[in-house]
Amino acid sequence: MRSPLSKRSYSLSVFCVLFTVMSFAQKTPEITVETLLQDMVDRDAVARFPKHNFRLKQESSYNRASKTPKDTVGWFTNHDYNSSDKDRNFIRIEEKNGKKSWVLMDYTGPGAIVRTWMPFLKSDKPDTDIQIKIFLDGNDEPVFEGNMLGLLDGTGAIPYPLAHQSMRSAVSFYPIPFAKRCKITTDAMPFFYQFTYRAYNDEVSVKTLTKADFKNSLPLVKQVGERLLKPKVAHLGEVVSFTAQLDSNTEKSVSLPKGHAAIRELRLKLDNYQNPEVTRTVVLKIECDGQQTVWCPIGDFFGSGIGLNPYQGWYRTVREDGTMTCRWVMPYQKSVKISVVNLGDESIQVDLKATVGDWQWDAESMYFNAAWKGQYPVPTRPFSDWNYVTLKGRGVYVGDALTIMNPVKKWWGEGDERIWVDGEDFPSIFGTGTEDYYAYSWGGVSTDFYEHPFHAQPKSHVYNKLNRKTTQERNTQGYSTETRSRALDVMPFEHSLQLDMEVWSGTDCDMGYGVGVYWYGDKQTTSNRSANEKEVLNIPPLPEGFPKQ
Repeated sequence: MRSPLSKRSYSLSVFCVLFTVMSFAQKTPEITVETLLQDMVDRDAVARFPKHNFRLKQESSYNRASKTPKDTVGWFTNHDYNSSDKDRNFIRIEEKNGKKSWVLMDYTGPGAIVRTWMPFLKSDKPDTDIQIKIFLDGNDEPVFEGNMLGLLDGTGAIPYPLAHQSMRSAVSFYPIPFAKRCKITTDAMPFFYQFTYRAYNDEVSVKTLTKADFKNSLPLVKQVGERLLKPKVAHLGEVVSFTAQLDSNTEKSVSLPKGHAAIRELRLKLDNYQNPEVTRTVVLKIECDGQQTVWCPIGDFFGSGIGLNPYQGWYRTVREDGTMTCRWVMPYQKSVKISVVNLGDESIQVDLKATVGDWQWDAESMYFNAAWKGQYPVPTRPFSDWNYVTLKGRGVYVGDALTIMNPVKKWWGEGDERIWVDGEDFPSIFGTGTEDYYAYSWGGVSTDFYEHPFHAQPKSHVYNKLNRKTTQERNTQGYSTETRSRALDVMPFEHSLQLDMEVWSGTDCDMGYGVGVYWYGDKQTTSNRSANEKEVLNIPPLPEGFPKQ
């Protein structure tokens, strides 16, 4: 029989062991480069509010004269780059041992870089000698260093598609986690740049990336890249489908199996896709648990814009035969009804297939939402911000697709995105140009088709067989569509999110804007978007004399 002292010693020993185990568990990294890479291809994870909450932030070369919307002159100043010593569109200049370095980012706290973007300057190939260094947690030795473009464009250490050469720009989605601090410098004055990162709450445990970690992650990087380039639905399920001939102003609906479940894949095909207006005048509606969650023209929902414009992405695919596929997971608790509405004048045949699989609903589960806003005309003078969407409640913003009708040949997209989260005084995200937001650059000349798992320009009316003679005739007149689905750069919000895109054209004219926006949210989360059949039918006309498809 133990003595009281022995009992106390035993209890103390047990307590010490438990304390040590708990302390070790708390110190054990929960976020690593491997977990982030796995999250990049985990569609289920996106449909739940993040376990480790974060604020998505961005360091960019935005014009520092832009301080408040009330100062309309400064807010719409467009000098968002560095071209001389007078420019200060970066954090600061440091000098050590007679050598200068330009600081582009210096964040203290746990986080992870999840997207980088930088443009080529004067050609279609990387054309800079500027060297970049990425320092983590105050270490004197950088974890990455090299040519500012070549390091992050898929031709260097980070392979395609996690890094790649988009149209005249270097884009990387390779995650760079850090526990305490991230500092990025260059050895010469930078031009344009964007570094998007997750800023985690202080209590979140993050394992800082090392050079050894990077090398060890490459097999997983290869696996993730292969999955991104060949997107498939990982879960099998029950297929519910219908085929219907829809006359003008008619609707066809189908109900899905009841109970906890999720739409894993949604396919829709139209027979009259040769008419470009069909993708705008046919609307997809989805009601989850008695509440409308999706109301969006099919072209804007699938990222095709006006007309059938094929491309392949991680979440959506549009094929030349008219088949459009969506792979965003759409959970529900009780019931779902999917409807297709023909608002156009012509009769169409619709084939729809929904694959429904299992889903375990919990407190972090959210509903998928898609909405649409259209406006014509949109005057370019005076300069203004055009609101994509304003959301109230809890959720995660996951992407959008913008379709523009530009009546003139000059570039339309100098406008910057400004994104406010949870009522902040200054935007978490302040960009440098609409095309930069969609991960390419020099929009006035980069009018070619391009696609990537997370972004694409599936359509540019001016660069086709009907209107192309020489590359010198490139311009952005007519329709253009840009689409972006967010990877690790999704945007959580606990109370609100407001996304505005600046209308900034070089010409005083009237443009047409249409945008599909996508987010996950609680049932109580609301948006300022609603069904607008009148605006759907207000399709911006092509410029007079412009060749049609």
